[in-house]
Amino acid sequence: MNDKFAVVDVGSNSVRLMFVADGKVLYKTLKTTRLGEGIADSPYLKEEAIERSAVAVSEFFHRAKSEGAEAVYGFATAAVRSAKNGAEFVKTTYEKCGLDIEVISGETEAEIGILGALGNADGGVIDVGGASSELVVKKDGNLIFKKSVDIGVVRLKDKCGREKTALEQAAKNAVKTFGQVPKNVDLYAIGGTATTLAALALGLETYDSQKITGTVITREEMKAFSQKLLSMTVEDIAALPCMPKGRADVLAGGAVLLSVLMEELDFSKITVSDRDNLEGYAIKKGLLN
Repeated sequence: MNDKFAVVDVGSNSVRLMFVADGKVLYKTLKTTRLGEGIADSPYLKEEAIERSAVAVSEFFHRAKSEGAEAVYGFATAAVRSAKNGAEFVKTTYEKCGLDIEVISGETEAEIGILGALGNADGGVIDVGGASSELVVKKDGNLIFKKSVDIGVVRLKDKCGREKTALEQAAKNAVKTFGQVPKNVDLYAIGGTATTLAALALGLETYDSQKITGTVITREEMKAFSQKLLSMTVEDIAALPCMPKGRADVLAGGAVLLSVLMEELDFSKITVSDRDNLEGYAIKKGLLN
């Protein structure tokens, strides 16, 4: 097990870095690069999106190395795996910094999400990403349900903008594709939409991962969040405390998706976790307990 290592998560909205030393996560940080921009309308990643995302990965790689990381690992999710030119992003990134990005499947994404959030505990996890959303359930230590659906906050923005009726209909259509989800499950939520909403619910001035983890948002509160955010301008949302750069224009859509999912699948509440697929990826590779 490395004393110091880092993991880079290449998502459809953001590139994230997790730095670990002596078995403890020292920090996480991100750059919003919108790699999945336009992917709802085109099967190809945009050249400029590939470039800015590869630059972000390279910057994180060199930062981690300069801070003493003995190894840096990287994985990519829906935007890269679903794009016809996903390999171009992997190649561009490797040429910039020598990091070989692993493109993981939707099922693997679901597995590492619940592993990071819950460890060995039972429960369900919903991960609303930029281009896909994963729902996975574990009972008696076994994964009894896992499904990845091609809907996320970037796709929603590309397809629906911030139009309430269109967002709700797209969310309902997506939730139907999850099929028969197990009932009576404690549902946890991971990803930027959930953690940002938790920060807003807590009224945090600065992001605090320890306070975020364990925050409960009820179905009624989630619906109110979605309605309030849709009534605000993107500029007003961006001015809210704890609002990550590049999140303001997609947050309302994410809240709508979570609200519809909780309503349609009859979840009365979600518990937010800052621990997610970054930790899960490291645990799966035997790098973190």
